[in-house]
Amino acid sequence: MDPISSREIYTNPWITLHEDIIRRPDGDGLYAYIDKAHFAIVIPRDGDRFHLVEQFRYPLRRRSWEFPGGTVPGTPFDPIAAARQELREETGLRAAHLALLGRIAPAPGTSNHYGHVVLATGLTAGEPEREPSEQDMRAAWFSRTEVETMIANGVIVDSQTVAAYLLLLLHERNNPAE
Repeated sequence: MDPISSREIYTNPWITLHEDIIRRPDGDGLYAYIDKAHFAIVIPRDGDRFHLVEQFRYPLRRRSWEFPGGTVPGTPFDPIAAARQELREETGLRAAHLALLGRIAPAPGTSNHYGHVVLATGLTAGEPEREPSEQDMRAAWFSRTEVETMIANGVIVDSQTVAAYLLLLLHERNNPAE
Protein backbone atom coordinates (compact mmCIF):
# COMPACT_ATOMS: atom_id res chain seq x y z
CA MET A 1 0.00 0.00 0.00
CA ASP A 2 1.31 3.38 -0.95
CA PRO A 3 0.32 6.41 1.06
CA ILE A 4 -2.00 8.95 -0.51
CA SER A 5 -0.57 11.51 1.87
CA SER A 6 1.85 11.54 4.78
CA ARG A 7 2.71 14.01 7.51
CA GLU A 8 4.95 14.16 10.53
CA ILE A 9 2.96 14.58 13.72
CA TYR A 10 5.87 14.68 16.14
CA THR A 11 9.63 14.27 16.02
CA ASN A 12 12.56 14.18 18.45
CA PRO A 13 16.11 12.76 18.18
CA TRP A 14 14.86 9.17 18.77
CA ILE A 15 11.51 8.84 17.01
CA THR A 16 9.24 10.41 14.43
CA LEU A 17 5.49 9.83 14.54
CA HIS A 18 3.91 9.72 11.09
CA GLU A 19 0.27 9.83 10.10
CA ASP A 20 -0.50 8.52 6.64
CA ILE A 21 -3.68 8.27 4.63
CA ILE A 22 -3.51 4.94 2.81
CA ARG A 23 -5.67 3.30 0.17
CA ARG A 24 -6.92 -0.13 1.16
CA PRO A 25 -9.26 -2.48 -0.74
CA ASP A 26 -12.09 -1.45 1.61
CA GLY A 27 -11.39 2.29 1.21
CA ASP A 28 -9.03 4.98 2.39
CA GLY A 29 -7.83 4.82 5.98
CA LEU A 30 -5.63 6.50 8.54
CA TYR A 31 -2.44 4.78 9.68
CA ALA A 32 -0.07 6.13 12.32
CA TYR A 33 3.37 4.64 12.89
CA ILE A 34 6.69 5.41 14.54
CA ASP A 35 9.84 5.79 12.46
CA LYS A 36 12.75 4.62 14.57
CA ALA A 37 16.38 3.70 13.88
CA HIS A 38 17.46 0.08 13.53
CA PHE A 39 19.24 -1.41 16.53
CA ALA A 40 21.50 -4.28 17.53
CA ILE A 41 20.74 -6.66 20.36
CA VAL A 42 23.79 -8.55 21.60
CA ILE A 43 23.83 -11.99 23.20
CA PRO A 44 27.10 -12.14 25.20
CA ARG A 45 27.68 -15.87 25.70
CA ASP A 46 30.49 -17.55 27.60
CA GLY A 47 29.78 -21.28 27.46
CA ASP A 48 26.39 -21.67 29.12
CA ARG A 49 26.48 -18.24 30.77
CA PHE A 50 24.90 -15.06 29.44
CA HIS A 51 25.60 -11.45 30.35
CA LEU A 52 22.47 -9.33 30.85
CA VAL A 53 21.93 -5.71 31.78
CA GLU A 54 19.20 -4.31 33.99
CA GLN A 55 17.86 -0.79 33.69
CA PHE A 56 14.78 1.23 34.52
CA ARG A 57 12.31 1.32 31.65
CA TYR A 58 10.10 4.35 32.13
CA PRO A 59 7.07 3.21 30.07
CA LEU A 60 6.85 0.01 32.17
CA ARG A 61 7.66 1.87 35.42
CA ARG A 62 10.01 -0.94 36.38
CA ARG A 63 13.52 -2.26 35.98
CA SER A 64 14.06 -4.73 33.17
CA TRP A 65 16.69 -7.45 32.60
CA GLU A 66 17.69 -7.56 28.92
CA PHE A 67 20.46 -8.46 26.55
CA PRO A 68 22.58 -5.36 25.85
CA GLY A 69 21.64 -3.39 22.79
CA GLY A 70 20.88 -0.12 21.16
CA THR A 71 21.33 1.95 18.08
CA VAL A 72 24.36 3.72 16.70
CA PRO A 73 23.97 6.66 14.30
CA GLY A 74 25.06 6.04 10.77
CA THR A 75 23.75 5.06 7.39
CA PRO A 76 23.72 2.36 6.29
CA PHE A 77 23.21 0.63 9.63
CA ASP A 78 26.03 -1.82 10.48
CA PRO A 79 24.70 -4.38 12.99
CA ILE A 80 28.14 -5.81 13.83
CA ALA A 81 29.66 -2.38 14.52
CA ALA A 82 26.60 -1.39 16.57
CA ALA A 83 26.76 -4.65 18.55
CA ARG A 84 30.46 -4.17 19.27
CA GLN A 85 29.87 -0.61 20.49
CA GLU A 86 26.78 -1.38 22.60
CA LEU A 87 28.48 -4.40 24.20
CA ARG A 88 31.48 -2.29 25.18
CA GLU A 89 29.42 0.65 26.40
CA GLU A 90 26.86 -1.27 28.45
CA THR A 91 28.95 -4.17 29.82
CA GLY A 92 32.61 -3.35 29.24
CA LEU A 93 32.96 -6.66 27.40
CA ARG A 94 34.92 -7.00 24.17
CA ALA A 95 34.14 -9.86 21.78
CA ALA A 96 36.63 -11.73 19.63
CA HIS A 97 33.76 -13.12 17.54
CA LEU A 98 30.47 -11.52 16.53
CA ALA A 99 27.93 -13.43 14.42
CA LEU A 100 24.67 -12.11 13.04
CA LEU A 101 21.86 -14.54 13.97
CA GLY A 102 18.93 -12.76 12.35
CA ARG A 103 16.63 -9.83 12.70
CA ILE A 104 13.37 -9.09 14.44
CA ALA A 105 10.62 -6.50 14.07
CA PRO A 106 9.58 -5.86 17.68
CA ALA A 107 6.46 -3.81 16.89
CA PRO A 108 5.52 -4.31 13.21
CA GLY A 109 2.05 -2.85 13.65
CA THR A 110 3.30 0.44 15.08
CA SER A 111 6.96 0.90 14.11
CA ASN A 112 9.22 0.36 11.10
CA HIS A 113 12.45 -0.46 12.92
CA TYR A 114 14.31 -3.76 13.00
CA GLY A 115 16.54 -5.30 15.61
CA HIS A 116 19.58 -7.23 14.44
CA VAL A 117 20.50 -10.08 16.79
CA VAL A 118 24.23 -10.66 17.22
CA LEU A 119 25.96 -13.45 19.15
CA ALA A 120 29.13 -12.29 20.94
CA THR A 121 31.71 -14.89 22.02
CA GLY A 122 35.39 -14.92 22.95
CA LEU A 123 34.66 -12.27 25.56
CA THR A 124 37.21 -10.18 27.45
CA ALA A 125 36.20 -8.07 30.46
CA GLY A 126 36.73 -4.32 30.62
CA GLU A 127 35.13 -1.23 32.11
CA PRO A 128 31.71 -0.17 30.80
CA GLU A 129 31.55 3.14 28.92
CA ARG A 130 27.92 3.94 29.67
CA GLU A 131 26.12 7.04 28.48
CA PRO A 132 24.86 9.44 31.19
CA SER A 133 21.32 8.03 30.88
CA GLU A 134 22.67 4.50 31.54
CA GLN A 135 24.39 5.21 34.85
CA ASP A 136 21.76 3.26 36.83
CA MET A 137 22.37 0.17 34.67
CA ARG A 138 23.51 -3.04 36.33
CA ALA A 139 25.08 -6.02 34.59
CA ALA A 140 25.42 -9.64 35.67
CA TRP A 141 26.12 -13.15 34.40
CA PHE A 142 23.33 -15.74 34.40
CA SER A 143 23.31 -19.45 33.59
CA ARG A 144 21.20 -20.74 30.72
CA THR A 145 18.79 -22.26 33.26
CA GLU A 146 18.49 -18.93 35.09
CA VAL A 147 17.77 -17.05 31.85
CA GLU A 148 15.09 -19.54 30.84
CA THR A 149 13.52 -19.44 34.32
CA MET A 150 13.55 -15.62 34.24
CA ILE A 151 11.73 -15.70 30.89
CA ALA A 152 9.20 -18.31 32.06
CA ASN A 153 8.50 -16.44 35.32
CA GLY A 154 8.08 -13.00 33.72
CA VAL A 155 11.26 -11.56 35.19
CA ILE A 156 12.51 -11.00 31.65
CA VAL A 157 9.62 -9.34 29.80
CA ASP A 158 11.60 -7.55 27.09
CA SER A 159 10.26 -9.06 23.85
CA GLN A 160 13.51 -8.33 22.02
CA THR A 161 15.49 -10.38 24.55
CA VAL A 162 13.00 -13.26 24.38
CA ALA A 163 13.03 -13.22 20.56
CA ALA A 164 16.85 -13.00 20.48
CA TYR A 165 17.08 -16.00 22.81
CA LEU A 166 14.83 -17.99 20.46
CA LEU A 167 17.08 -17.08 17.50
CA LEU A 168 20.05 -18.30 19.57
CA LEU A 169 18.32 -21.63 20.29
CA LEU A 170 17.56 -22.09 16.58
CA HIS A 171 21.16 -21.21 15.70
CA GLU A 172 22.45 -23.76 18.23
CA ARG A 173 20.10 -26.45 16.87
CA ASN A 174 21.33 -25.82 13.32
CA ASN A 175 25.01 -25.50 14.34
CA PRO A 176 25.55 -28.04 17.14
CA ALA A 177 29.36 -27.96 16.87
CA GLU A 178 29.55 -24.29 17.94
